[in-house]
Amino acid sequence: MAGRISSFFGAQDLTKGKPLNGLIQFAVPLLIGNLAQQLYNTVDSIVVGKYVGDTALAAVGASGPILNLLLVLFMGIATGATVMVSQYFGARQGDLLSKTVGNTIVLTIVSSAVIMVLGPFITGPLLSLLNTPSDIFGYSETYLVIIFVGIIGAAAYNILSGVLRGLGDSFWPLVYLMIACGLNIVLDLLFVVVFHWDVAGVAIATVISQILSGILCLIRLLHMKNIVLVKRSSLRLHKELVWELTRLGLPAGLSQAIFSLAAMVVQSLTNSFSTAVIASSIVVMRVDGFAMMPNFTFGTAMTTFTGQNIGARQMDRVHQGTRDGTIMGVVAATILTAMILIFGRPLMGMFTNTPEVVDTSFHFMCILAVGYIAMSITQVLSGVMRGAGDTMTPMWISIITTVIIRVPIAYGIAWFTAADKSNLGTGNPDCLYISLLASWILGALITWFLYRRGKWRQKALSVASGQ
Repeated sequence: MAGRISSFFGAQDLTKGKPLNGLIQFAVPLLIGNLAQQLYNTVDSIVVGKYVGDTALAAVGASGPILNLLLVLFMGIATGATVMVSQYFGARQGDLLSKTVGNTIVLTIVSSAVIMVLGPFITGPLLSLLNTPSDIFGYSETYLVIIFVGIIGAAAYNILSGVLRGLGDSFWPLVYLMIACGLNIVLDLLFVVVFHWDVAGVAIATVISQILSGILCLIRLLHMKNIVLVKRSSLRLHKELVWELTRLGLPAGLSQAIFSLAAMVVQSLTNSFSTAVIASSIVVMRVDGFAMMPNFTFGTAMTTFTGQNIGARQMDRVHQGTRDGTIMGVVAATILTAMILIFGRPLMGMFTNTPEVVDTSFHFMCILAVGYIAMSITQVLSGVMRGAGDTMTPMWISIITTVIIRVPIAYGIAWFTAADKSNLGTGNPDCLYISLLASWILGALITWFLYRRGKWRQKALSVASGQ
C-alpha cells in the first residue's frame, strides 16, 4: 500500500505515459495542497470573525491587497523557477538544473530580506491611501506588520514548492502544507481563544506555520540528490540564469503587481461602503479562494507538464495534454461551483454570526458563480503559455482584464447607482462583483483567442531547438 501511494504521489516524469493519467497523478495532490493552503487565510478569518468580531474580520480581509502587492517578488521567482526547472528536467540537463535550483534559493533569501525591511514601513501609508476605515485600521496594520516581518516562511514555501513541482513532485509539498495547516489551526485557537491576542494572534500563528513548511520544503529539495544535487557552487549567482529567471518571472510578477494595484483601487471603493459590506466581501473572497483552487491547480499542472514536454521536444503531447487539462478544469470548476451555490449559506455562516453579512455575502457569491467556469479556461491555457516560456501574453491578459475592464466597470456602476454622486459608497455594492464577473468572462475569451493565435508555439519551438 505504501509503495502504491509513493508511486502515485511521488515525483512525476510527465514526458511519459498517457498525458491524462500524468496530469491526474500530478494534479490531485496539488489540488489538495492548494485547498490546504487556502485554509491558512480561511481559518484566520473564521477565528477572528467568530471570536473577535466582524470588525476584525474586515481588517484581515482589507489587508489582502497590500499583502499581495508586496508578494510579487515571490510570484516572479516562483514562476521563472518552475518553468526553467521543468524544462531542464525534461531535457535531462542536470548541471543547469542544479544551478537553477541553487540560484532560486539565493534569490528567495534576498527577496525575503527586501520585504521584511520594506513592508513594515509602508504598511501604514498604504492603508491610509486605501481610505481604510478607522475602526479597522489598527487591526489591519498589526496583521500586516507581523506577516511582513516573518515573510521568509511564505517565500520559502511558495518558491521552493514551485521548484519541487517543476521536478514533478507535488506530493511532499502537500504533506508539508498539511502539517503546517494543522499547526496553524491549533495556534490560531491557542493565541486568540486562550491568550486573547486577537488579530496579532492569527498573524503570529500564520508566520510560525509558514516557516515550518518552508524549512520542510528546503530539506526535501536538498535530499533529492538522485534528481538534483545542490552544492555550494550551485549557490553562486550566475548572470545568465538570473537573467533567464527574471525574463520568465518578471511578467508574472508584473501581472500580479498590476492585479494587486487594481485590487487596491477596488478595495478603496469597497471601503467606501459599510463595514457589513466590507466583512461580506472578505467572506466571499475566502470562499472564492476555494472555488478558484481547481483553476489554479490545473493551470500550475499545465505549466509543469508543458515545460517538461517541451524540454523533451514532444509537442504532440503538449497539445493532447492541453485538451485533457481544459476538460478536467472545466468539469472540476463546474462541480465545485455548484456545491458552493447549494451549500453557500452554511459556508458563509462559518465566518460570522451576523445574518446581514451571511445574506449579503451569499448574494455576492451568486453573482460570481458562472465566472469560475470561464476562469478554468483562462488558467489552463495561461499555464500552457507559461510552460512554453511565453509569460508575456498572460501578463497582458491580466492587465486588460483588471485595469481596462474591472476597475472602470466597478466605479462606473457605483457612480451611476449612487444616490450622492460625490459619495460612491451610496451606490450599489453589486458593482464590486459584476465588474469581476465581466473581467473573468472577457478574460477567458481573450485567452482562448491568443492561445489559438499561437505565439507560445514559437517560444516552445525555440526552446525545443535549444535556441
